Amino acid sequence: MAAMVFTCIFAFVVSWGSVAADVDQLQDLCVADKATGINMNGFSCKNGANVTEADFFFSGLADPAVINNPMGAMITAANVEKIPGVNTLGISLARIDYQPGGLNPPHTHPRASEIIFVLHGELEVGFFTTSNQLVSKSVRKGDVFVFPKGLIHYQKNNGGKPASVIAGFNSQFPGTQSIAAALFTSTPPMPDDVLTKAFQIGAKGVKKMRNKLAPNKT
Repeated sequence: MAAMVFTCIFAFVVSWGSVAADVDQLQDLCVADKATGINMNGFSCKNGANVTEADFFFSGLADPAVINNPMGAMITAANVEKIPGVNTLGISLARIDYQPGGLNPPHTHPRASEIIFVLHGELEVGFFTTSNQLVSKSVRKGDVFVFPKGLIHYQKNNGGKPASVIAGFNSQFPGTQSIAAALFTSTPPMPDDVLTKAFQIGAKGVKKMRNKLAPNKT
């Protein structure tokens, strides 16, 4: 049953990406040639004579990731960086694994909407509209939830066991911007006076946040 649902979701992502995502391709395929170092809203095309089945294959979503970060969640992407053949196709996938209590913290995907299918476990998921309305729901094995393009969203494992989801995107390279990391660990750093005023905290509070989020930075 889970395999059938996953197949349906992947087919939906493929059709969805063809009408509402990255720029449409003008040839049968354009396997990314990342060795050229040329980027024009994507990657230049590999010589068709050098294309192989390996350009369209990735096995990295089969097993849970090893989680070794304070958030207790790990993302394994299957985008153009891992599958050169999705270049110009407007689709990609990811697997997200969560320890009990694990959090995929508030973030956005500036170039894609996202749809998740819960492989196992129980999660609280939600996104925020531009009017600051929270749309959230508890989801479990077999459930599907959608996050609209560009909106801040999160997932948290509220169960006592590990959880995993497969995420689909209508972009070959959705991009991810973590809100907390962007604000407190940017290079060069955001001015302290901006953060103190925005969050109504003192300079010590800003320093504490920076040390927590990026302990190796000063």
